[in-house]
Amino acid sequence: MMNTMTTDELTIAIAVPLEAEYVEQIRAVDPSVTVLYDPELLPPERFPADHSGDPDFERTPEQEERYWSMLNQAQVFYGFPNESPAGLARLARSNPRLQWIHAMAAGAGGAVKASGLDTETLRKFQVTTSAGVHALPLAEFSVFGILNGFKRSAELAQDQAAKVWPTLRTPTKLASGSSVVIAGLGEIGMETARLARSLGMKVSGTKRNVEAIEGIEEVTNNDGLASLVAGADAVVNTLPGTPYTEKLFSTEIFSAMKPGAVFVNVGRGTVVDEDALLEALGNGQVSYACLDVFAVEPLPQDSPLWNHPRVLVSPHTSALSTAENRLIAERFCSNLRKFINGEELPHLVDPVHFY
Repeated sequence: MMNTMTTDELTIAIAVPLEAEYVEQIRAVDPSVTVLYDPELLPPERFPADHSGDPDFERTPEQEERYWSMLNQAQVFYGFPNESPAGLARLARSNPRLQWIHAMAAGAGGAVKASGLDTETLRKFQVTTSAGVHALPLAEFSVFGILNGFKRSAELAQDQAAKVWPTLRTPTKLASGSSVVIAGLGEIGMETARLARSLGMKVSGTKRNVEAIEGIEEVTNNDGLASLVAGADAVVNTLPGTPYTEKLFSTEIFSAMKPGAVFVNVGRGTVVDEDALLEALGNGQVSYACLDVFAVEPLPQDSPLWNHPRVLVSPHTSALSTAENRLIAERFCSNLRKFINGEELPHLVDPVHFY
């Protein structure tokens, strides 16, 4: 949907916690911009880029009224109200001026879907994501996971905890000359590929629209994933959770992997059949799994992934960095200039497929 905003004045509401310096950066984009920002109405951050803020924060009834009065004056929003699907739903129903919301998450489709808004309502405004902002930290985490597997860090930690000095020394795998398959050669996948290549790794991967990519040895769509992983020393998933990727990493895919492959997931947990992954860990098809995302989050206490000796559990935090607020604000400012100029916005959430 092309933006056709022609009004002389544009009002933006900051709906989530944000440092004042970045608010001023947004104000400086264009003289036509009015930015509504009241930190008294926003929960304080507990750490950098804590978009939800302190969960113990509560507005008084008077503050709640002021918060929503402020939001209903704006056409553009930095963040979902209360950083929640319910906040998005309320805003869409109460604010007829709503034109565009920029989400803090790279994969905001799930939150948009969870709002329960119908397709007709969702087509009345645009939602952009922060996709790409998190590419570097996610790529670094992916390489961290690969190296953990190659260098047997889980076994080293177990031996250290038991104060064991093995009599038989086991060699580790070199990254240089090894091959990695990246499921999802988008921004995160391509940044992961860049870092992997810098270590001397050979990179192949999947892309919805198959095309030759410089530096990538082979590109297929997801239908060709099984043939790709057969020769891979490591496999990284960066794919979003959609009906088309649901349990893509199945028993069939794990069985097709080169025995002893390292598996990293920084996409969405629903892309992986966790029972199939556990089976692959048990039979040696997967030697090590580094997981930042899970089918159910928080990961249930009874999940065997918690205590598996060759699994690293990360609580969906690999995208976080101290630079995140700055990077998201810069992305928003770039998008804001496009919005004012009537240009197409990047990273729009599809109101039907939610990716």
